Amino acid sequence: LDVAVRSSVKFVAVQKMLKRASASLARGTAQTQRPAKRVATVTSSVQEIQLPPVDDFHHHLRDGDVLADTVRHAAAQFRRCLVMPNLKPPVVSTEDAMAYRRRILSCLPDDTDFEPLMTLYLTDNTSPEDIRAAKETGAIVACKLYPAGATTNSASGVTDVVKLDPVLSAMEEHGLVLCVHGEVTHSETDIFEREAIFLQEVLAPLVKRHPQLRVVMEHMTTEEAVNFVAEAGPNVAGTITVQHLLYNRNALFVGGIRPHMYCLPVLKHERHRRALVQAATSGDAK
Repeated sequence: LDVAVRSSVKFVAVQKMLKRASASLARGTAQTQRPAKRVATVTSSVQEIQLPPVDDFHHHLRDGDVLADTVRHAAAQFRRCLVMPNLKPPVVSTEDAMAYRRRILSCLPDDTDFEPLMTLYLTDNTSPEDIRAAKETGAIVACKLYPAGATTNSASGVTDVVKLDPVLSAMEEHGLVLCVHGEVTHSETDIFEREAIFLQEVLAPLVKRHPQLRVVMEHMTTEEAVNFVAEAGPNVAGTITVQHLLYNRNALFVGGIRPHMYCLPVLKHERHRRALVQAATSGDAK
């Protein structure tokens, strides 16, 4: 599920390669204009870079007036998108998801084969019957776990994951993926520690209780998350967002408060950023 991230990282690496080649070429050209010295001219044969179609497995298309624009831009860049369900109101039922899918499809250009992959928003009231109905659509492929209050439009999220065990067992049975926003929301917990504590208190026990459930730790931000995914079984994977590869938490404060660098989950310590880069460029299929 991290193909989009890997493609982005590779593209950045290629950009850097081209910049180095261009700089070398410029130096070589300048040197050839000096008659007193004989130097080798550096040339680059790279004329075009072709990237295969990629998928984005964490995409917020939103809804309403902006939907036509977000769908158009997504369809221009991706073959498929896993559509996040945290709308207002959230996408909590099969009926909600299929209606949202129809709105998305109505915004697509005629010449595209873009496919929205739909998700359900888990709540304390989600039932195993909801999971069975979702599976039968063939269009809903995952459910999203938002701890209540953890992020944008998460007020309707889950307050006690253990109480969802019958639902998670149904997901195990029907093969739906559990996508996780991995943070605890205790008021006494440091915001920079929310992910690490979630892994210990929530996700590790959940994976142990449901060993066949396919789980994606979304937008990982810590070394602990990288290690958790790497050491877990083949049914556990993770995704990484580009901003967490590029910046650490200093970006929030250097020169004063920089609100445009704020995102959820928040940026973390430099050691975490390095661990994320290592994971994204390792070639590990997880």
